[in-house]
Amino acid sequence: MSTFFALSTLAILMVMGLLVDGGGALNAGNRATSLAQEAARTAGQQLDPAKAIEGTAITIDPDAAVGAAQDYLAAAGVTGDVQITDGGQTLSVTVHDTYNTHFAQFVGAGTINVTGTAKAHLQTQAGG
Repeated sequence: MSTFFALSTLAILMVMGLLVDGGGALNAGNRATSLAQEAARTAGQQLDPAKAIEGTAITIDPDAAVGAAQDYLAAAGVTGDVQITDGGQTLSVTVHDTYNTHFAQFVGAGTINVTGTAKAHLQTQAGG
């Protein structure tokens, strides 16, 4: 009977660990995606003033956008990558973070790496 209880207790602890660490990793992934979205919005506000004032184009200033996104991510305590494509109209932010496990560390998995990605596209429209 005591072997049954010992195995049952071990199984319950394993399920609890899966729930706690799995849920924590999902929350960390959601946080990474949220931070990527906010960093993309911040970077998307960095327009190239020279082109905008001249009226030749409304595009993102690449250096200012990357700097703003990196500053936002640094303030949040995470790292990430910023890419500007589409001739300065689209930018992508990828956030890399880790979740420190509570139960899985007992089986050798002390951290779980999570990634969040977001894209922002500069919408320009005449008269709007």
